[in-house]
Amino acid sequence: MPALSTPSPMQMLNSVSVPDQPGRLIPSSPSRGASVRWVCTTPDQPWRELDPLPGSPSGPRPTAVPDLVVTGRTDQTWRGFGGCFNELGGRALEVLSASVREGILADLFSPEGACRFNLARLPIGANDYAESWYSHDEYEDDVELARFSIERDRRLLLPFVKAAQRHRPDLRIFASPWSPPTWMKTPAACNFGVLRPERAIREAYARYFLRFVKAYAAEGIPVSEVHVQNEPDSDQKFPSCVWTGESMRDFIRDHLGPLFEREAPGCEVWAGTIEREDYSAWAHIILSDPEARRHVRGVGYQWAGRGAVQRTHQAWPDLPISQTENECGDGKNNWDYAFRVFDLLQHYVTNGASAYYYWNMVLAPEGRSTWGWKQNAMITVDPATRAVTLNPEYHVMRHASRFIRPGAVRLEVAGPIAAHTLAFRDPDGSRVLVLANPLPVARTVVFDLPGFARSVELPARSLHSFVISSA
Repeated sequence: MPALSTPSPMQMLNSVSVPDQPGRLIPSSPSRGASVRWVCTTPDQPWRELDPLPGSPSGPRPTAVPDLVVTGRTDQTWRGFGGCFNELGGRALEVLSASVREGILADLFSPEGACRFNLARLPIGANDYAESWYSHDEYEDDVELARFSIERDRRLLLPFVKAAQRHRPDLRIFASPWSPPTWMKTPAACNFGVLRPERAIREAYARYFLRFVKAYAAEGIPVSEVHVQNEPDSDQKFPSCVWTGESMRDFIRDHLGPLFEREAPGCEVWAGTIEREDYSAWAHIILSDPEARRHVRGVGYQWAGRGAVQRTHQAWPDLPISQTENECGDGKNNWDYAFRVFDLLQHYVTNGASAYYYWNMVLAPEGRSTWGWKQNAMITVDPATRAVTLNPEYHVMRHASRFIRPGAVRLEVAGPIAAHTLAFRDPDGSRVLVLANPLPVARTVVFDLPGFARSVELPARSLHSFVISSA
């Protein structure tokens, strides 16, 4: 994992070196018509690029049975990639000089940067990567929310978001709570309990969402979506609140949906962020109610809800699905886990997700939360040395998010490597393949795509992006 210690790390982040052998293109007949950009990452040599390669739209087809073909079918339109703004991420960044910090944010969010994120997530109050637990109104029985405040967010979260906005002014943000204010719960605890059943409490909680959205809008940060609850079926050690599909349905139908329709029509209400694979107990219950469905603009699934994505997309093909948080890891930031993250990304997208959110974009080494859990991050910042390290999952995200653009249409592919491949047609007409070879040995694969019919050798344990552009 390369450590960056120069005064201008983004020059290193965005530089491209052309190696002697980034992978071997097996010779074939000369061809015309399409050019192919090929970027390859291996654990010892990240982001290696070949000169543009010729495709073969008019040359002979490969003689071997193809490993990847385009079926001709298309599916969802892509909305984008993003990550979550958390307090511990903001704290990791604040030890850096202003120029290095801005360089990292440009690398993550600028349309000309390495990752080009156009989406992001915000917690409403404390989450598991907050410095400590809090809500925006911890004043007993303040049902009028007279003492609601986002003052706590001014130290870390608001500067983090505004810095990202400087590089991506059109950043689309969704927000979700981990816990309501404790006085709205029974029992009254941040990391335990359920929302109280009284109508006055539920109406106050819906207004709590609205106050948050309006307070952030006043700061110049529009919130485009609210999701009802982070991981609603999990009673956690960290801030949490337990719901059922029925209670989420009723809250959307009777309180949150009508309120936002009247008072914040520019902010969508989503059913999320669901962490269970039981489609029938969550999405089906919520969306099968006509009044609740009228207010729901999408469904958000955390990584552990992966088993429900295909059924949700099949049942409601026009309803957007987001993967709202990738699997968190163990703080070791190794390549084995990076290939697991790629597999999860491929699974979600292939089964209908149209947006993908990484969890902690930046953390200190080992990514330890204040309650003791270690988690992975795309980038780590050592607070003692100020060294910036690009971790393996950074490269997973960069391979996908740099080339698959908002508005791209997913292409269905088939063949032995389809399970390790994402394929899209970008708005400019170019086709993008993002794929992995997780095997410990090199693998020769045969592509049979319009404009790109040839054999390619993929190095062992490698990630790849191919961008196929018509002449």
